[in-house]
Amino acid sequence: MRFTSRRVWMMFASLGLGAWVLAHSTPVLAQTQVTAPPSRVVHISASSFTEVPQDWLRLTLTTTREAPDAGSVQNELKVALESALRIARAAEQGDALQVRTGQFGLYPRYTTQGRIQGWRGSTELVLEGRDFELITRVAGRIQSLTIGQVGFSLSRQAQQQLEAEVQAQAIERFRARAAEVTRAFGYQDFELREVSVSSADEGMPMMRAPVMAMEARAASSDAPVPVQPGKATVNITVSGSIQLR
Repeated sequence: MRFTSRRVWMMFASLGLGAWVLAHSTPVLAQTQVTAPPSRVVHISASSFTEVPQDWLRLTLTTTREAPDAGSVQNELKVALESALRIARAAEQGDALQVRTGQFGLYPRYTTQGRIQGWRGSTELVLEGRDFELITRVAGRIQSLTIGQVGFSLSRQAQQQLEAEVQAQAIERFRARAAEVTRAFGYQDFELREVSVSSADEGMPMMRAPVMAMEARAASSDAPVPVQPGKATVNITVSGSIQLR
């Protein structure tokens, strides 16, 4: 039987492919193994918190106007806001008192038939800072706006400082608890596998001032608004897992 060069090449190629499959199929199956789960792993957590007086006051002054046309409402709001800004900006002092404008909006008023019968608008001025007495005194001198909301919180500087302190305490408690658990199970040492740090801050939310209180403040000339801050809680939790050794 005569073989051409092409047939000979194809025959050897087929034999080579079959040999390669036989040579490599068995090791691939042998290398498939099930990884055993880690042993002596304990999940623990530790927390630390501190409660401090709130040092940041945010006081929102607001007013509303109504008129048959939008232009009149806008002009009245502009006059009221500019009057309040002149008083507030004259007393602005860095972190002691910061002044900024809030929402400014116009809205149509409709009849029962769906036609526009007039316009209503509102504007806001926000006073915030560390100096509670200064903020409330300035608010008492502003007569074109009335108090809409009062809220307390921690300043950014105080928040960052407290979080760093409480986090260090929580980490130290986590390490102490890990050592305690290790000894309780009869082991000498532990290895940290994974860890997470979370924070939760609790403070006093913004509150809408009662209508009677706003009317009483507006009736006075420049009397300061009485306010009383609460306390804020900074809570840090460290959780994770350790492997006993």
